[in-house]
Amino acid sequence: MIELKKVIVTSSPHIRNENDTRSIMIDVIIALLPALALGTFVFGPRALTITTVSVISAVFFEWFYQKLLKKPSTIGDCSAVVTGILLAYNLPVTAPLWLPIIGTGFAVILVKQLYGGIGKNFMNPALAARAFLFSWPVIMTTWVKPHTALPLFVTPVDVVTAATPLAQMKFSQTLPDVTVLEMALGQIGGCLGETSALALLAGGLYLLYRRVITPRIPVAYIGTVAALTYFFPRGNDPFLWMSYSVLGGGLMLGAIFMATDYSSSPVTKTGQWIFGIGCGLITVFIRYFGSYSEGVSYSILVMNATVWIIDKYSKPLKFGYVRKKRGADSK
Repeated sequence: MIELKKVIVTSSPHIRNENDTRSIMIDVIIALLPALALGTFVFGPRALTITTVSVISAVFFEWFYQKLLKKPSTIGDCSAVVTGILLAYNLPVTAPLWLPIIGTGFAVILVKQLYGGIGKNFMNPALAARAFLFSWPVIMTTWVKPHTALPLFVTPVDVVTAATPLAQMKFSQTLPDVTVLEMALGQIGGCLGETSALALLAGGLYLLYRRVITPRIPVAYIGTVAALTYFFPRGNDPFLWMSYSVLGGGLMLGAIFMATDYSSSPVTKTGQWIFGIGCGLITVFIRYFGSYSEGVSYSILVMNATVWIIDKYSKPLKFGYVRKKRGADSK
């Protein structure tokens, strides 16, 4: 007699390997560690303080919201930890410690949980919080000179500030007074986790190796910025202008870790190329014609709002389906 076994069929998506949300988030955390190490080396231990406060507050707000509404706790999936790290990376190291607390509250509660939690938010929580925190523009645009001694917990005052390379390029339309190697290593002013392009690229290669992300969005994004700044430079040397444009600001952080967010990026292959190219176009447009020297955050947020229509018109046809020609007889 043949024994019949019950087979339970669940709705999609169907996971074909051992990866789950927690393992993916842990991979992202590991990939972000090189940038934290370089940020701590360049800006001192205060970078760790801001990152720790941001992570703890993000986890707390997620736990508090779910506890208040009597929902199952999801802090174990480590997604709040990733949000906290990414938000910290988008802050200047001189930011007061209350700033990441306000930012993570906005990111976790308003952008993530009110839309249903992980996987249901239509924009990247950390980037939305960064845009909100520009309600304090002076704090968000005060860049300290690298290797300046800063207090761990007290908000620093009377520090030596330095303009970012992108700000110099925008307002003087000349190449910055730092080398390409210094740009790549992050020996420049800027947010604590976005300055070292090489550290962020190392993390991106790890995510590609682990198959957490695909190269489509980062390649399309960075490639678009590189092509536009090379063929339409504002300096005498197109290659150097392109190099500084690609290595400066939050391009690497945004292209590798934020534009690839599962919840707020297209699921189709064609859509991912379109999404990355769109981010690159808007980034260069803001950098060239806006009043702000950076454009990564806002470009990704704008493209986040278009994901639904990109997926709608880039999804592949069903097997055997023949698209009807416009105006054809439909008898």
